[in-house]
Amino acid sequence: MTTFLSGGTGTPKLLSGAESVFAPADATVVANTGDDVELGGLLVCPDVDTVLFEQGGLLDRDLWWGIADDTTETHDELHDIADAAGLEPGPRYLSDDAQTEGRHLARWRRFSGVAEFMELGDRDRAVHVTRTGLLDEGRSLTEVTRALADAFDVPVDVVPMSDDPVASIVHTPADDDEYADEMHFQEFWVAHRADPDVERVEFRGADDADPSPAALGAIEEGPVVVGPSNPVTSIGPMLAIDRLREALEDATVVAVSPFVEDEVFSGPAAKLMAAAGFDPSTKGVAQAYPFADAFVLDDDDGTDLDRPVVRTDTEMEDEADAERVARAVADALEVV
Repeated sequence: MTTFLSGGTGTPKLLSGAESVFAPADATVVANTGDDVELGGLLVCPDVDTVLFEQGGLLDRDLWWGIADDTTETHDELHDIADAAGLEPGPRYLSDDAQTEGRHLARWRRFSGVAEFMELGDRDRAVHVTRTGLLDEGRSLTEVTRALADAFDVPVDVVPMSDDPVASIVHTPADDDEYADEMHFQEFWVAHRADPDVERVEFRGADDADPSPAALGAIEEGPVVVGPSNPVTSIGPMLAIDRLREALEDATVVAVSPFVEDEVFSGPAAKLMAAAGFDPSTKGVAQAYPFADAFVLDDDDGTDLDRPVVRTDTEMEDEADAERVARAVADALEVV
């Protein structure tokens, strides 16, 4: 069995070519839920869904988000209504009181659906309606995720890191009048395109959250692969849950760097790494992952680490690229 920690697009890209290296029937993917949001009453789990859609053959591979060839009629109509009613566009964070009322799992991440700030396709929305309905019927997020995986014929076991609420909250400098002092990661990334300065990142709720039993069991069984995801907001929420971090310290772990020395492949990882107190580089990734036993680095990455390193071309544009990186991961597991 092999366990993959997944968030953003890095690990899903790795998984897209890993089938010939790591048998899907023996693979578990533990997905980040720190950037989940409740939007218009629906629980949206972006990192969970990217894995489900990729493994189920549905993913929009141009965006690495949502379902390919989806329509957006509901999303477009929401904006038309808001415009006609003179309502300001989103993101429209619900009040502090509303954040702790209602569905427990959605705490600290509730947004109004008025002029929704995240574009949800119509088929994509049906997934969120189903998820939310099953949660309201009393099922856990793990149970719901596995039900959705069955619906899409997903060959790997996909489980959330926790069935409890953990929210990635970005704090901006207090003297920045343009942005709120704190915002959910999706507001920071989707609505503001990572423009705000970042003072720190909080994983709200992590101190009280338990790992999902499936996630904890998979990490304990291992070995574990940390894909080239953002170390702060994709993997950081998992590390903020004590029992998951402790299990990783006891596991055999190989991590793929999302950097080539100090150049990141995509996303806001560099800014967030600096805010979290890590050097925005491969060296900083190693600092963030003291539990990792070995690393896969790019051929052009000359970073000298204190742990075994396997090098390959880590850029992944297609499944052949992903298979090459997956084979490097397998090689790294052989040397630890």
